[in-house]
Amino acid sequence: MKKIVVLLAVVLGGIPFLGQAQSGSSLKTGVWRAVLQSKGGALPFGLEITAAGSGYTAFALNGAERLPFDNVTLKGDSIRLTIDIFEAEIRAKVTGNTLRGFWRRRRIAQNYTSLPFEARHGLTYRFTPDTQPPKIDVSGKWATMFRSGTDSTEAVGIFEQNGSKLKGTFLTTTGDYRFLEGNVVGDSLLLSTFDGTHLYLFKARRKADNTLEGGFWSGESGYESWTARFDPKAELPDATSLTYLKPGYKTIQFTFPDPGGKPVSLTDARFKNKVVVVQILGSWCPNCMDETNFLSPWYKKNKIRGVEIVGLAYEKSANLAESAPKLKRLIERFQIEYPVVLAGTSDKAEASKTLPMLNRVVGFPTTIIIDKKGVVRQIHTGFSGPGTGKYYDEFVADFNRLIDKLVAE
Repeated sequence: MKKIVVLLAVVLGGIPFLGQAQSGSSLKTGVWRAVLQSKGGALPFGLEITAAGSGYTAFALNGAERLPFDNVTLKGDSIRLTIDIFEAEIRAKVTGNTLRGFWRRRRIAQNYTSLPFEARHGLTYRFTPDTQPPKIDVSGKWATMFRSGTDSTEAVGIFEQNGSKLKGTFLTTTGDYRFLEGNVVGDSLLLSTFDGTHLYLFKARRKADNTLEGGFWSGESGYESWTARFDPKAELPDATSLTYLKPGYKTIQFTFPDPGGKPVSLTDARFKNKVVVVQILGSWCPNCMDETNFLSPWYKKNKIRGVEIVGLAYEKSANLAESAPKLKRLIERFQIEYPVVLAGTSDKAEASKTLPMLNRVVGFPTTIIIDKKGVVRQIHTGFSGPGTGKYYDEFVADFNRLIDKLVAE
């Protein structure tokens, strides 16, 4: 991934675990305005904390998304909130209406990326209180270009503005930027999201020619400039044309280990004479989690029809001992009933070497659909998740139509 329904309440999700409060500790429940201090400035998101028995549950809020933390632990005046699948956490000191501390995410081994964190209780606005009417309305579609050095990425911005409040996302050929929320202040827009591992901050100002120009900050140090022009007809290249089989190939072949070390191959009996969906993913990739949140329950309903799925996970490490626990957390989190195997590392060039029949692995996720005879019928690069609204609905409809056709053959 270069990477509006409330489906994302379960995207990283299911039911969050309950944190235990130490006797005598006090934590205010309700909505908090949380802020991470990025290199682009304040990156806000909503934080909801609720009492649950003797403990607490918590959710990160981005527009329509309520993303559950796995565990909330309060000990004395210290709180810890975790999103285990991303090996990410927030640690903070509780002082009345304020939380102060840091967010961090494990990258590999004992290397972490981290940013300062602060939250204030009872504040519900994103970037700024809704006190003055904005000078612009950016609702609609925008043909967008992100630039970093000599590299550029084409995108489509889709925004919905209500007064000074703004929500939307950016579509790219390798996925979307998920649920973005923010404000329009004067002639400028501000958008942000926090999903536990990816932290995005977008700023832009409308120029005299009615185009937008601004910056995009991600994580601890990522930065790209971006420009956009209003274009109701803006579209991306066909997602089924970007990744393809090299000449002379009709199918794919692989043998990779599952978390227990058992080899899995498309020649296994479970895949014989069935329609097969091959999901190229990574447990670190939020767009992949969006797709898994769709595929896992879909498989449970449709496997009886003669359909199988296999997930090829590309992780930060190709060492099974290092990555198997992550895959087990992924499988448990989404209650996955199809096999998920360790296929290699998340480096796209290295990932491409593991599937030499493809032109290359363009992005995560990528979905390969194979008919009953083992012939590849479609390769779809990227995934437009629930944060994209109608684009998600269109993907689901197209996916079901193709599967229906292949099952009937």
